[in-house]
Amino acid sequence: MKKLFLSIIVCMITAIAGAQNVQFHYDFGSSIYDSQSSRAKVTTTVEMFKPDRWGSTYFFVDMDYAKEGVVGAYWEIARELNFWGGPFSAHVEYNGGANGINNAYLLGATYTWNNSDFTRGFTFTPAYKYIQKNVKPNNFQLTITWYLHFCKGKYSFTGFADFWKEKHQDFEKNEMHNYIFITEPQFWVNLNKFDRVADDFNLSVGTEWEISSNFGVMNGWKWMPTLAMKWSF
Repeated sequence: MKKLFLSIIVCMITAIAGAQNVQFHYDFGSSIYDSQSSRAKVTTTVEMFKPDRWGSTYFFVDMDYAKEGVVGAYWEIARELNFWGGPFSAHVEYNGGANGINNAYLLGATYTWNNSDFTRGFTFTPAYKYIQKNVKPNNFQLTITWYLHFCKGKYSFTGFADFWKEKHQDFEKNEMHNYIFITEPQFWVNLNKFDRVADDFNLSVGTEWEISSNFGVMNGWKWMPTLAMKWSF
């Protein structure tokens, strides 16, 4: 576990050095649900998306914090391979983290659409998902991502939705589940797009809503809103 934790810290430091944005979230989930009273209130996210002539790379690293320090960590990294042009790409992805999160490996295909000025777009990825050490490791996942910048870039609506198969047991009612859904739409106010704000003041303020069904150790549908800040590089 110590080696895993150190590896995550190294990954996070490396990520910050070349990140596109760093986010700070204050999570209200523990105040909404009694069953989530121990849920971390503070989460940071380091996120990067970088296209190149062979496709693109995307990753994020989430760290959860409590009074004693870091209490949770999770990251995903995905590679889109497309050197032939067109909207379709080959997709390879890894997911992993601490606190009982099994390694997962995904292989699939992605369809990407962007409008001409890249103010809105979406992706759709169906994938085979291998979940290491799961009682039924062979599974599937469907992922949608989107972005929308409007009012001359003053506001952004972004996010993703995942639906996948994974046999697991929740900790609230000790029930078994076969499917998981989670979506995390984000709404941002981009301050540097307003008059009298410097162009290089890259701070955004907003919110993220985590809406899920049977996600992690939780039972049933949950809504976990945050207040958030984001600095873009």
